[in-house]
Amino acid sequence: MSLALSCKAVSKSFKGVPALKEILLEVNTGECFGLLGPNGAGKSTLMKMIYGLNTPDSGDVFVQGLNIKTNMAEIKARIGVVPQDDGMDTDFNALENLKLFGMYMGMGSEETAAAIDILVSELKLQDHQFKRIEALSGGLRRRVAIARALLHKPTFLVLDEPTTGLDPQARMWLWSFFRQLKKNDSTILLTTHYMEEAEALCDRIAIIDHGVILDCDETGKLIRKHAGEEVIEIDIDGEKKSEKSYWIQKIREMNLNYQDFETKIFIFFTNLKSRQEFTSLIQSTHYTTRKANLNDVFLRLAGYQIRANA
Repeated sequence: MSLALSCKAVSKSFKGVPALKEILLEVNTGECFGLLGPNGAGKSTLMKMIYGLNTPDSGDVFVQGLNIKTNMAEIKARIGVVPQDDGMDTDFNALENLKLFGMYMGMGSEETAAAIDILVSELKLQDHQFKRIEALSGGLRRRVAIARALLHKPTFLVLDEPTTGLDPQARMWLWSFFRQLKKNDSTILLTTHYMEEAEALCDRIAIIDHGVILDCDETGKLIRKHAGEEVIEIDIDGEKKSEKSYWIQKIREMNLNYQDFETKIFIFFTNLKSRQEFTSLIQSTHYTTRKANLNDVFLRLAGYQIRANA
């Protein structure tokens, strides 16, 4: 299988502070790959390397076999980017922004017009294309940004938190659109703080923190590896420290994986039998049982504590 992205021992520091440390990462052509991590983990540093705003201090980044150090112009012609800040010109309307981008990419006027017609229809922008950018809602602006990224028919799409700030309807609609892109053999690299988004869209996921890849695998395998099949959440009265100590002792006696977090205890089960054995002990305690998910994985790997820069 060919590679859309290959990072080989990539390191980057800013003012002596490491942002990436010897990153090794591969994204296969045709997959949706998620890059997840807390704020300041190194995600944006790596994403910006891919579209030419950063260069590594050491190591190499290859996009579709091209080195970003020597082939950035050709890489930009091949990839589509939806950055966190859409960067559209608020002096112009949506249609004019798309035409300007077509000129920037060296597309002819007829080619640009034909591409815009298709994308305006696919992204349901017909009633909004003549509106000034500043008059559009957040969801509509993101759709215009996606249309711009797809205008030159890229085969590799870089989505940097594409649905942040959108309402649930807009987010679900964009998920459906991204799935369709993948069916059409597009490669997608996605960063997001919405774990349900990554779980719904991504074939594989890498979790990064402090500039290091903590783990990388297929989404389902990551969940089973770090969180098992099911999770029990026990709610503890904040003033009843003895109750928490009691349950933690029981959990340890049963050799169960768990996480102690403030007024909750999370217990992770790899099979139904062990979960049933434990629930037989806690009939009089308030608890909930649910399927393990990517949020559990993220918190177990990156930690439960809020960051100063979050």
